[in-house]
Amino acid sequence: MDSFEAGHEAYFTTCEDLVRRLKKAIAEHRFQTGLRFFAQPRLLVIDGFGYRKLDEDGRSLLFEVINAHYLKGSIITTGHVGINGWAERLGDPMLAAALIDRLLHRGIIVGVDGPSYRMRSHQARADALRKAAGTPTASRAAGS
Repeated sequence: MDSFEAGHEAYFTTCEDLVRRLKKAIAEHRFQTGLRFFAQPRLLVIDGFGYRKLDEDGRSLLFEVINAHYLKGSIITTGHVGINGWAERLGDPMLAAALIDRLLHRGIIVGVDGPSYRMRSHQARADALRKAAGTPTASRAAGS
């Protein structure tokens, strides 16, 4: 957090949005500008990594961004697929190895395993509604 308080720039995007923006930049003949946009921030967060399979162009564009950024700043990727599943999700084992190589060159893996915040929030709201209606909550109905 000290980095952000010092005024360093961070950018959050989804993997799909990153690819979509770069494909649009290519169509508008401004790929280098689009690439610089994603390579510039001190921290780049790519959410939904591996959520959907990317086509060949999308995989290539993702590699271009990570390759352009990894020595200049920090990259955080989030997703439900661990790095052992990247080759299959990306559809290209060589590209997956190259991405992992760059991300781990100066990085670490932080695995997070547990319930989804969205589902936990949903469950809390549902339990509150059931309690207000006088019906058993999911946790009481399950016997806990």
